[in-house]
Amino acid sequence: MAEQTPARNARRNQLIVGLIVGVLVGVGVSLWTSFWLWLPAGIVVGIVTGLLMRPPSKD
Repeated sequence: MAEQTPARNARRNQLIVGLIVGVLVGVGVSLWTSFWLWLPAGIVVGIVTGLLMRPPSKD
C-alpha cells in the first residue's frame, strides 16, 4: 500500500485553520489570564499543529 501525500491545497488550508484556531485560543487565554504573551504562544502552537497534522485524505 503506497502512502499518499496530501494535496498542497489541503495542506495550506490546514495550516490556515491551525493559525486561526491558535489566534483564537491565544486571545481567549490572554484575556482570561491578563497575560499578553499567551497570544504569540497560541499562534505558534496553531502553526505547529497545522504543519504536523496530516489533512484527511479523499478515499
